[in-house]
Amino acid sequence: RLGDMSAASRACRAAPALLRLASSSHEPRRARIVARAAKGAAKRDASSGLLSGVHPESVAAVSAIAERAQAASDRWGTEVTEFLDPALVADARVVIDRMADCEARPWGGYDRAERVRLVIGRREVLDGDDDDSFAALTDASNGCVALLQISGNFMFDAADHRDFLGAALGAGIERDRLGDILVQGERGAQILATPPMAAFLSSAMTSVRKVPVAATIAPLTDLRVPPPRVDTFASVEKSMRLDAVASAGFRMSRSKMSDLIAAGAVKVNWREGAKPKTECKSGDVISLRGKGRVEVGEVTT
Repeated sequence: RLGDMSAASRACRAAPALLRLASSSHEPRRARIVARAAKGAAKRDASSGLLSGVHPESVAAVSAIAERAQAASDRWGTEVTEFLDPALVADARVVIDRMADCEARPWGGYDRAERVRLVIGRREVLDGDDDDSFAALTDASNGCVALLQISGNFMFDAADHRDFLGAALGAGIERDRLGDILVQGERGAQILATPPMAAFLSSAMTSVRKVPVAATIAPLTDLRVPPPRVDTFASVEKSMRLDAVASAGFRMSRSKMSDLIAAGAVKVNWREGAKPKTECKSGDVISLRGKGRVEVGEVTT
C-alpha cells in the first residue's frame, strides 16, 4: 500500500509539470497565429484605402491607432496614444482625417514638442468640458503629459540627450512612454513622460552616467523650452543625394557624412535606413545624431 501511495504521489507531482510544459509549448504558436492575423488585417486595411500612402514601417502601428480611434468615436469618448515620433504622427493623422466623426490632436507638453501623444475622439467630445476633453487631458497639472525634473551637478561631467535617455530606459521602461528630453547643461535635464512613468522614474532614476541625480515631478508650467536656433543658407550641389545635401547642411566633408549615414547616425524624415544615394527633395528633414537637423527648402535647377 505504501508503494502504491508513493507512486500515486509521484504521479500527482509529475502532472503539473507536464501541464506547464504543454502550456508553454502552445503559447509561442498562439502568439505567432495572433501576430499573423494582426499583420494580415493591417495589409487588408492598407489595400482597402484607409491606410494607403502610409509608410510600410508604420502600417501595423497606424492600423492599431485607427482601431482605437474608431472605438473612441463609437463610445463618444477619447483615446490617448503613447508618445509617437513625428513620422508616425504624420501617418496616423492622415489616416484619422479619413475617418468620419473623428480627429486627432497632438500634445507633447508644449507647442513645439517633437514627440507627442495623440488625443483622439469626436470634435464634440474634445471641445467639451468634462474629463475626456482635450483641455482636461492637456491640463498643466493633471493632464496626460507629466514633467520630470532631473537635477544633478554636471559641471565636470557633462551629459547629453543620449545619456539622459539611456538612464531612463535603463530603469526598465519603454521608449514610447517618454516624450522630449530638454537638456539644461550643467544643471541636468527635463523629461516629459506619461504620468505613471514619471512617477516611477522619480524613485527609480538615481544617476546619469556616474552623476547622482534627484528626479522630481514638477508642473508643466516649470518647463523651460530653449528658443529654436535657425540658420538659413543656400548651397549649390551637383545632385540631391543625401550625402551631398547633408554634408552641405551640417558643414562637413561628404566622405565623413557618408560614413555617418552608413553608421545609422542619419535619419530622413525621422526614419532610419537611409543610404548615401537616397534622393532628397524639398520639405525633407535630415537629422544627424547629436547635431540637430536640416530641412531642405526650395530646390531650383
